[in-house]
Amino acid sequence: MKLILENIVKTFDDKKVLKGANFTFEQGKIYGLLGRNGAGKTTLFNCLSRELSMDEGSVELERDGQKTALKDTEVGYVYSLPILPDFLTGYEFVQFYLEANPGKLQQDTDIDSWFDRMRINSQDRHKLIKGYSHGMKNKLQMLLFMIAKPPVILLDEPLTSFDVIVALEMKAMLREMKQDHILIFSTHILQLASDLCDELVVLNKGELAPVPSELLHSPEFEQSVVELLKDDPTHA
Repeated sequence: MKLILENIVKTFDDKKVLKGANFTFEQGKIYGLLGRNGAGKTTLFNCLSRELSMDEGSVELERDGQKTALKDTEVGYVYSLPILPDFLTGYEFVQFYLEANPGKLQQDTDIDSWFDRMRINSQDRHKLIKGYSHGMKNKLQMLLFMIAKPPVILLDEPLTSFDVIVALEMKAMLREMKQDHILIFSTHILQLASDLCDELVVLNKGELAPVPSELLHSPEFEQSVVELLKDDPTHA
């Protein structure tokens, strides 16, 4: 399975944020999306999830050699600032989601087993979401996508709000999930990108470019990324 981006253009007023972005992402890998603040990472994610319309370009999903336009239902978006109903408990929210999407839960799996897998204890799963920490809300988002299994999952800085133990658990979970999904992970933390991702992609000057794979775990990694990003005219 592949996610194919071709000539994506997005302009706000007179500022062209995406200037013909092209890239092919593949199933079985975690891609790190790197870029300076304001480079357009969130704009790109919003275009892929159909929250924003593109001015030009196309996004297609290729399965077994057959290409189709990417649908919003085929994308799971883990927001850096989770958007969840604060008036429900975590358990009620997952239950509501399953009732609205019948057939998502495997017959041999119950809701509590998913909360167990996410290390959300019984007390917290029955607590109102408005009382959740940022990290807990992100875990709840991830729980839904593990149930729904969308082919493409976009992660916008989701691990920065976790403590060390939970972050390690989430990394292990993402590595497990990549076998069945295309995972694109937006981050500004180079060490996290190097540790978690199989490939890195830089968004600079409105275009996407790969970081050479041989640099990912080399001593020159950080300096090479800095060199790729430092000439961004939006930060002149």
